[in-house]
Amino acid sequence: MDLNMEWYRVFYWTAKQGSLTKAAEALHITQPAVTHTLKQLERSMGGPLFFRSSKGVTLTKEGEVLFHCVEQAFHLIAIGEKKVAEMQNLLSGSINIGASDTLCKYYLLPHLEQFHKQHPEIRVHVTNRTTPEILTLLKEGKIDFGIVNLPAEDARIAFRKSSPLQDCLVGHPKYAALADRPFPLEDLTTYPLLLLEPEGSTRRFLDHYAISHGVEFKPEFELGSHELLVQFAQSGLGLTFVVRQYVTEELASGRLIELPLFPPPTVRHVGVATLKGVPLSAASRRFLALLP
Repeated sequence: MDLNMEWYRVFYWTAKQGSLTKAAEALHITQPAVTHTLKQLERSMGGPLFFRSSKGVTLTKEGEVLFHCVEQAFHLIAIGEKKVAEMQNLLSGSINIGASDTLCKYYLLPHLEQFHKQHPEIRVHVTNRTTPEILTLLKEGKIDFGIVNLPAEDARIAFRKSSPLQDCLVGHPKYAALADRPFPLEDLTTYPLLLLEPEGSTRRFLDHYAISHGVEFKPEFELGSHELLVQFAQSGLGLTFVVRQYVTEELASGRLIELPLFPPPTVRHVGVATLKGVPLSAASRRFLALLP
C-alpha cells in the first residue's frame, strides 16, 4: 500500500478532536474534504475506523490500533524536525575533519578554538592523515571535508585555496656561512638532506620543484612529520625544507637558519577539500566560513 501522509494527518486530527468539524478547522480544510479523505483511508484499510454519531466520531478497535501507531509516527516526526532545527541553529551536531598533523597544529587549531567558543554544542572530530589519504576518506564519506596541502587534484573533489605557504631551506647554525649569499639549488646535492616521506603531497611538490630545475633529491633521512624535520635539522643532521610560517620562533631564536635558495620554491597553499555535489551540514558550512 502506498503511504499517503495526508490521509494519516486527517485521521490523526479527527481522532484527536473527536469531531469532523473541529478536525477541518485544525487542518484548515473543509469538512467534506475531511470526510472524503477518511473514506479513502477506510477503503484502503478494508473497514471503518470511526463510529459516527450526531455528537462526533469515536475510534473503532481497528481505529484505536492505527491511531496508536500513527501517534507514535507523528511524535517521531516532530522529534526529527526539532533535531534538524537544532542542527540548523548549531545547537547540536558534529563535524568530521581530515587534516595532517602539521596543518592541524599550525592552520586548523586557532579556527577550531574560535568555533568551539562560539558553538560549544557541536562535536568536532579530526582525523590525522596525509593529503592523499584524506582525499580517499572524503570520497568514502568518512569525513565532511579535508584540510590539505595544495596542489592536489581529483575529479570528484572541489578544492578552495586558503592560506599561502612558502617553503624554505633551513639548517643548524653550523651552516650559517651558507646563508650569506644565494644558495644554488644544485648545491644541495652535496649536503645531507632531510625530507618528508614520498607518499605525501608536500614531498611530491618538492620533488617536482627539484626535477623542474634539473636536480634530483636523494635524502639522507625520510621522516613522517614536519616536527621531526625541524628536530632533526636543529640537531645538525642535515638541511631540510619547512614552511617558513611554521618555524618563525626557531628562526628568530637562531635555533635554525634559513639558506636563501635560488631559485626559491613557488608559493603553494592550504586547501579546503569538499566532495562535489554533496551538501555540507550547517555546522560544516559555519566552520568553513571562519577559514581564510
